[in-house]
Amino acid sequence: MIPWTTLGTATLPGNPATLKLARRGDEFSIRFTGIQGELMNSRVHGSEDALAELGCAHLRNKTDASILVGGLGMGFTQAAALAVVSETATVMAAELIPEVVDWNRGELGECAGRPLDDPRTDVHIGDVGALIRQSPNRFDAILLDVDNGPEAITDEGNDWLYSIEGLASCQYSLRAGGVLAVWSATPDPRFEKRLRKVGYRVNRQTVRARAGKGSRHSIFLARK
Repeated sequence: MIPWTTLGTATLPGNPATLKLARRGDEFSIRFTGIQGELMNSRVHGSEDALAELGCAHLRNKTDASILVGGLGMGFTQAAALAVVSETATVMAAELIPEVVDWNRGELGECAGRPLDDPRTDVHIGDVGALIRQSPNRFDAILLDVDNGPEAITDEGNDWLYSIEGLASCQYSLRAGGVLAVWSATPDPRFEKRLRKVGYRVNRQTVRARAGKGSRHSIFLARK
């Protein structure tokens, strides 16, 4: 068995836990130390791909589309969005933790095909919620995979994104006909109710962590 090698660590704002990136052969893992087990693994990214494929499906033929990916992770959602949209699109990756961006520019970038090197990619290091509040009528799609979805586990501040106020801000930031796509570990009917209360037309899709197998996750598709 090849042992895991730690490639980097990062601190989380307002949280005592440490984020750790490790590699074993061609497999990468990001996990928390002191809270729980693995957060993400490079061999299990089907639902991250689906977030972009479903959230950007309406933009395949749109010129100059603008997409926001909230939460860079291992770059799989960013890569999947770039694969869907046209050559004139812009896909902004918003990531709170600078080290995660550095990891994606380094060895970790191999996993998703180095989407940060794509000329259509912009990178925003900072709070995605603040960016959304400052961006009226800017995006054709917002893809959110921040923390663990609507049930945040690493930063209580992330709860705002999934609140009535946060969802209304996302709607304010979307262009007409735009889609807010949200990754969730669970079906979460209370979150779906909040989306509808804000005025979105909502469709929830069940997707698998791997193609045809693995854990079942939910993608909420909320159209403005």
